[in-house]
Amino acid sequence: MVPELGHFALILALVFSLLQASLLFYGVFKNQKLAEAYLLPLTYGQFCFVFLSYALLAYSFIVNDFSILYVAQNSSTQLPWIYRLTAVWGSHEGSLLLWVFILSIWTLGIAQFSKPLDKKTMAIVIAVLGIIATGFILFILMTSNPFLRLLPQVPLEGRDLNPLLQDLGFLIHPPMLYMGYVGFSVAFSFSIAALIVGRLDAQFIHWVRPWTLFAWCFLTLGIALGSWWAYRELGWGGWWFWDPVENASLLPWLVGTALIHALANAEKRDAFKSWTVLLAILAFSLSLLGTFLVRSGVLTSVHAFANDAKRGIYILLFLFVVIGSSLSLYAWRSSSLRKEVFFSPFSRESLLLANNVILVVIMSAVLLGTLYPLFIETLGLGKISVGSPYFNAIFIPLMVPLLFLMGLGPNCQWQQMSFSLLFKRLRMSLLLSLLIGISLTYGWMRSSDLLTCVGITLALWITLSTLQSVYRQTQRTQSFYGMVIAHIGVAVCILGITFSTTYQQERHVRLSPGDLVSIGQYSFQLEKIEKLVGSNYGGFSAKFLVKKNNHRIAEMDAQKRNYHIAGMMMTDAAIQAGFFRDLYVSLGEPLDKGAWSVRVYYKPFIRWIWLGALLMMLGGILAAWGIHSRRRV
Repeated sequence: MVPELGHFALILALVFSLLQASLLFYGVFKNQKLAEAYLLPLTYGQFCFVFLSYALLAYSFIVNDFSILYVAQNSSTQLPWIYRLTAVWGSHEGSLLLWVFILSIWTLGIAQFSKPLDKKTMAIVIAVLGIIATGFILFILMTSNPFLRLLPQVPLEGRDLNPLLQDLGFLIHPPMLYMGYVGFSVAFSFSIAALIVGRLDAQFIHWVRPWTLFAWCFLTLGIALGSWWAYRELGWGGWWFWDPVENASLLPWLVGTALIHALANAEKRDAFKSWTVLLAILAFSLSLLGTFLVRSGVLTSVHAFANDAKRGIYILLFLFVVIGSSLSLYAWRSSSLRKEVFFSPFSRESLLLANNVILVVIMSAVLLGTLYPLFIETLGLGKISVGSPYFNAIFIPLMVPLLFLMGLGPNCQWQQMSFSLLFKRLRMSLLLSLLIGISLTYGWMRSSDLLTCVGITLALWITLSTLQSVYRQTQRTQSFYGMVIAHIGVAVCILGITFSTTYQQERHVRLSPGDLVSIGQYSFQLEKIEKLVGSNYGGFSAKFLVKKNNHRIAEMDAQKRNYHIAGMMMTDAAIQAGFFRDLYVSLGEPLDKGAWSVRVYYKPFIRWIWLGALLMMLGGILAAWGIHSRRRV
């Protein structure tokens, strides 16, 4: 009975979404009082029934209802209860239901907290969100129903959750990532409303900016959590692999970063409004493209959910309709948003525009590297892979000027400024960054790598120039301090990437109990190998004694797990975390005479990558809250 109720609740949610899309659009143009009367009830109705459907699916996992195909494929009686909750979004059907549930949360938030905005605009925004919800709920009901039954032959045991996903990182990574993905639908809907009503003034943008910033913050946190989860769980010792699905989350983040800067420019200077609308459309389109890449079956990835061409065709058609119609509307109505704004080639407006252009170019390069192999295979020209060499060769040179501009922007005046005055302001920061960067790289750290020197110098440049902007700023608002924290977070992240990439040490050795391996000041002694017994897995546990300069500092436990039901072998790396370095041990395959293959890593400053991402997110939240507070005054 529970699956039928969940399915029926999803059908009712579809009805409310259809009414939300059609009735509100009708009310906007024919009877505005009708739109005002039904806006909140329809939004609450959709949210309640999507929530009910999701809650009933979660309950089915908790009670191990294997009469439901989705539960039987992604859970088992041996699976700990916390992972049964994550199993709800552990595969294709449930992840789509989570997508729709989060969309209903965003829609409800917009309807509840944007009441002072004019009702016509609000009705259009909620109607556009209703169209998106309708498309995804139809997708679930037609191709990806999570409530399909296995009656009359109900299995006594499920297939278990993918062992790769049995990690606490998976408990928070997908919801945060989806909050970011789906959050860009808000900026998209506001942009469509702006095109329809032909208005995008400062007040309008003031309402959009906090929602966009919150979406960007969630996406930043989601990407950082995904990187951290992969680092802990995959046993590869890395943190980013240019995996196609990783790229799928990076693409909207890059455009979203351009969008939040463009919105600030549009609000303060009434400039680039048409460009801002295009970025909003592009950011959400890339979020939909990420959904297509992950769920269509065209990609092979450790992150991919589905392998069904029918689902891919539906999403591709939906993608074509949404992107095609929005770009057509943009081509027709964007001229109504254009306004002549004069500024010199050297001004904060120009620097923000350059920032936007570089971010879009980087996005295009990553998009090309991700999709090009698919085009080649589709044309029957064979299979090729585009890996780290391409992405690093494109990404790094484009990031250097972008990061340099980050130091210039906050110190540059609006509308017009002379180059000589800006150079006079920043020459000390630039000189100190160069001197310290060169001294650290080629002196104390004894490196001859140019990229290391560039990374350290740019991180110092961003930090010093950003702090200098605090000294010169006369109106230090909450959103200004948010920008400062976010920019310093970028600098911290750059240092983490630079140090962990350049100065990491790795050894791949054969060890028997009693043997040791050394990296720098650290020695790792394999003390013993023990049998491992878990709730739904068995295997081996390798106990390591770690010493620094012959002083005992830690014990580490690296595991090789065999998940009984799934029949998969997984590496569970041992990590001794520190603020300035990580020690990482990964247990490989058993060898002859009781020996094991072991990988040992020394990774300096790797935690700074995720610390930088957290600072970026906190800065974004502070900026969004500052804008929201000013709006209430």
